[in-house]
Amino acid sequence: QVQLVESGGGLVQAGASLRLSCAASGRPFSPYTMAWFRQAPGKEREFVAAITWTGSSTSYADSVKGRCTISRDNANNTVYLQMTSLKPEDTAVYYCAARRTLGVTATPTIYPYWGQGTQVTVSS
Repeated sequence: QVQLVESGGGLVQAGASLRLSCAASGRPFSPYTMAWFRQAPGKEREFVAAITWTGSSTSYADSVKGRCTISRDNANNTVYLQMTSLKPEDTAVYYCAARRTLGVTATPTIYPYWGQGTQVTVSS
């Protein structure tokens, strides 16, 4: 079992930056692919970014490409999502997810482990 705890969300103005963190505990952190998803009210959960356990491969949703960077610190079992130039449409609950695999994937249903989420609200 893997436990994931997100932090770093908050209320910011458009154009600001935030760094989300996801701390993992339980089973060894590798070789888990880690991902961030988000869900806005009334919308389906959508992929944001993913990173392989070595960090050698990453993937981003088109909506955040160029504004977000996913990274991980395996020594501290933590994955990060640095978000810049935030927009009101980025407002959502952001979830961290983990899957024991070597590749990146954007499909939420195949990730077995999820955190409780952290709220990000971007005001205009």
